[in-house]
Amino acid sequence: MVLGAAGAAVLAFDVGGTDIKAGLVDADGNVLGVRRVPTPLDRSQPGEAILDRLAVLARELDSEFPAIRAKAAGVIVPGIVDAARGVGIYSANLGWRDFPFAAEAEQRFGLPVAFDHDVRSAAAVEHRFGASKDFSEVVVMVVGTGIAAAVFSGGQAVSAGGFAGELGHALVPDPDSPPSSTILEAVGSAGAIARRYNAVSETPLAGAKEVLGRAKAGEPLASRIWQDAIDALAFTICQCVNIVGTEAVVIGGGLAEAGDDLLEPLRQRVDRTLDFQRRPRLLKAQLGQDAGLLGAAMNARALMVGNVVGDAA
Repeated sequence: MVLGAAGAAVLAFDVGGTDIKAGLVDADGNVLGVRRVPTPLDRSQPGEAILDRLAVLARELDSEFPAIRAKAAGVIVPGIVDAARGVGIYSANLGWRDFPFAAEAEQRFGLPVAFDHDVRSAAAVEHRFGASKDFSEVVVMVVGTGIAAAVFSGGQAVSAGGFAGELGHALVPDPDSPPSSTILEAVGSAGAIARRYNAVSETPLAGAKEVLGRAKAGEPLASRIWQDAIDALAFTICQCVNIVGTEAVVIGGGLAEAGDDLLEPLRQRVDRTLDFQRRPRLLKAQLGQDAGLLGAAMNARALMVGNVVGDAA
């Protein structure tokens, strides 16, 4: 992998709910020594346990590449993140509240640390180098077990103290109990597609891919569940178009692997829903699972010139 233009060497850490990815980005932008390890779970000291593991990884990378000295580090995590203060406000899955990640990481690494949200940082890389690089008003959605998103306005990420982009919790019509509402993640995520299908079917399936397969074969239940997901995603995309003038929506995560089976009906549903508004381009993400690691490295490099890439304008 290669990250953008040349600059100082930096450490990059992408903390996920299951795994941590780590690597060293050299001065030429090459990502070296990439490794993946399980994310430690410690309910009594969740932030400390993770940073202790990152410190071990940092020492391993330093030993593996003794001729390359990192000048800064980038750490990205899920949940609600205040990048300006370097604080992880809340993570439901990993358990921290108001943990000072940047300050604690700097003590362990002995380096300046750029701290930010995982999806916002990955989206910043996608926005700069990937599918949406030619657009200014952009939403990047990661649709997997859940749904997370990043919003760009005027080419800059909108942070709002870490609370922007929570599209997975945006309200959509509830197909199971109209005219009530539910959250997008409960209908439009890959996890929800499998869960809703299995709640009704006598033959449970492993995931959304299998539900799509049944839908393409003409099974009415699978077709309805898949269409419900399309409708919910389209509803939220149209809301983004109306509220912030979104001109491109980039979809990544596991559900994006459905390709045109997802994007084509989604485009059609968005087109039917909108009236006079411009139609947003719906695009599949290009940079894949390494985007988070690259985003952490970009943040670390930007920190050294006083402009963290994933932060708000």
